[in-house]
Amino acid sequence: MLVVAHPDDDALGIAGSIALHGDEPAFRFVLIHATDGAAGQIAPEVDATPATLGEVRRGEDERAWRAHGRIPDRHEWLGYEDGFLAEADFEALTARIRDLMVQERPDVVCTFGPDGVTGHPDHITVGRATDEAFLSLAGDGGPGLRRLLHAVMKQSTWGVINRARVRDGLPPWDPTQIYHWRGVPDELVDIRVDTHLVADRVVDGIAEHRSQRLSLFEHPATRLTWRSAASREHFVQVWPARVPGQRRLADIFEGL
Repeated sequence: MLVVAHPDDDALGIAGSIALHGDEPAFRFVLIHATDGAAGQIAPEVDATPATLGEVRRGEDERAWRAHGRIPDRHEWLGYEDGFLAEADFEALTARIRDLMVQERPDVVCTFGPDGVTGHPDHITVGRATDEAFLSLAGDGGPGLRRLLHAVMKQSTWGVINRARVRDGLPPWDPTQIYHWRGVPDELVDIRVDTHLVADRVVDGIAEHRSQRLSLFEHPATRLTWRSAASREHFVQVWPARVPGQRRLADIFEGL
């Protein structure tokens, strides 16, 4: 189960792991979006208005997963207003996510960490609600709910990409600003997945979010940068807590 705030939040972070496991008979993929991204950008070539952007972005997300090659088995849109998730009833949001976890009992749940990856308040809120929903159920004796993950960008990877941005004439990311990517210290990463074999599928999915092209593909060289980033995925395991110094895992399902 992947729980995010907006269409395109799901485009990178765990998409490679889903591609690696997507053809397995026992694999089931549940995707939850808190909003439809109706307050997002509208690239000039996209036929959308502020009134229709949410619907357009839902379609983009569906096409992205088709391009990716593995559509969700279940896809829930919670219908919250884009940009105002932090002002919504937090207990109600948590309860809705918890109810879906009870219905599905996923082995692995993934969401945003406390930094929201880009500092976006919607990301931070949906991540916190997902954490609370999961932790309220973990260890209750029922099936599933065996691992809670935060998809993250490793600090060293953040540095490589940021230097590439500067070389390409793009402004560097500033982790004190909203919408700028953050990195987490390398030593905090618990899982590193080699996804280079499916990286092109991940980037094909990202490219389907055409309305957001101005932020996702700011420069002709950005596709190469995205492919490099999509060649590996990093996660912090929130639950169960891992012992410091324990061997880093190589797959989101390893050991389950």
